[in-house]
Amino acid sequence: MSTITESVNVTVPIRAAYDQWTQFETFPEFMDGVQEIRQLDDTTLHWTTRIAGVTREFDARITEQLPDERVAWKSLNGPTHAGVVTFHRLDETTTRVTAQMEIDPEGLAEKAGDRGGALTRRVKGDLQRFKTFIESRGVQTGGWRGRVDRPEP
Repeated sequence: MSTITESVNVTVPIRAAYDQWTQFETFPEFMDGVQEIRQLDDTTLHWTTRIAGVTREFDARITEQLPDERVAWKSLNGPTHAGVVTFHRLDETTTRVTAQMEIDPEGLAEKAGDRGGALTRRVKGDLQRFKTFIESRGVQTGGWRGRVDRPEP
């Protein structure tokens, strides 16, 4: 199991950064290897990825969503992973977006790539592409302001 933490400062207000992140179906526009995301309901996402020639499909559940603060998830099947993306207001026009993930790569190629730092570089690159994506627009493409409260243990 690998733990990855990466951050990026985006020059948009916190609401714009958070609202854009909740538009999961736009992830293929800035996440390398993500071909499609379909939101099945308020908390379930179906992902299709293609990385290093391997196509995978899996579902993930949003386990916590607090507007302008955080979005947390865990995989339901496929590659085991979980994480949280947090949003921190630095000033009126700048937001720090931090992704923290735990990933258990599947397959020999993915495990080798993980040992070589490929997953960390991918997350860092995805955050940089998110920065370009949101800053080039200046406003979010939509947003969902609902809450998903963390389940009681």
